[in-house]
Amino acid sequence: MTGLSILAPAKLNLGLEVVGRRADGFHDIVTIMQAIGLTDRLTLQPFPSLRFTCSDPALERDDNLALAALRALRAEAGVDRGGWLHLDKAIPAAAGLGGASSDAAAALLLARHYWAPSLADERLAPIAASLGSDVPFFLRVSTALASGRGERLEGLPAPNTPWFVVATPPVAIPRKTATLYGALAPTDFSSGGRIRQQAAHLQASGSLDPTLLRNAFCSPLYRLQPALERVPDAFRCAGAPFVALSGAGPTHYTAVDSEATARAIAHSLTVHLDPGTTIHACRPLNQRPAVLEM
Repeated sequence: MTGLSILAPAKLNLGLEVVGRRADGFHDIVTIMQAIGLTDRLTLQPFPSLRFTCSDPALERDDNLALAALRALRAEAGVDRGGWLHLDKAIPAAAGLGGASSDAAAALLLARHYWAPSLADERLAPIAASLGSDVPFFLRVSTALASGRGERLEGLPAPNTPWFVVATPPVAIPRKTATLYGALAPTDFSSGGRIRQQAAHLQASGSLDPTLLRNAFCSPLYRLQPALERVPDAFRCAGAPFVALSGAGPTHYTAVDSEATARAIAHSLTVHLDPGTTIHACRPLNQRPAVLEM
């Protein structure tokens, strides 16, 4: 064996409600998260010390969350062996797709396989939660109702829509998540009831109800970046049956019943959206990607 590799999938938020601000400074949310087949790839190979490289030089930093995951796993397992972690990025960064959190979870799985294969999932979970609110979801890769900061997870059936079309406009907002939370107005908070209705609808029928895809960050995002208000119109012009926001944006998405429809909408979006927008047609994922030997 010369090394290990694993895919790290993106996620979509199938609705997201912010319930309130907590005493610890975080916010309570209710959301449904769905993994999708837009993936980064991580590889871990033998190396004398701990080394991290990335296909995107802007992410090749000492504070990268995937590198933090390696350090945390080594501390938990009590090992000091080295390794060279390389990240091939395909998921747009800071886009509402959970790429950094997914990379951290994938790095934990690689590192366990490499350094501590007997380490139980129960010991990975608190490490994941310490790294970020979304990281525990990516350890399981499923459809899940998330609450609290996002770390409390309840499994749900996957929606029966087989294709998503995902578009990420080229918008950079400094300290995006903190900025968007800070921009929430009183009217942007809600009870979480719509998302729980969506969860019940999924349980009963296996389908999504587009009228329940509320996202608390829509209004503050459009207030901060008014040009993004054109994105839903572009989706509708491209033939999308609905459009929704993932996470704190700027990624928007729709869901359709066939690959041909997904490809047609994705192609049309290249005409209707700004140059530099990344557009993907992809399927839902409901199985954790396997660690593979190289």
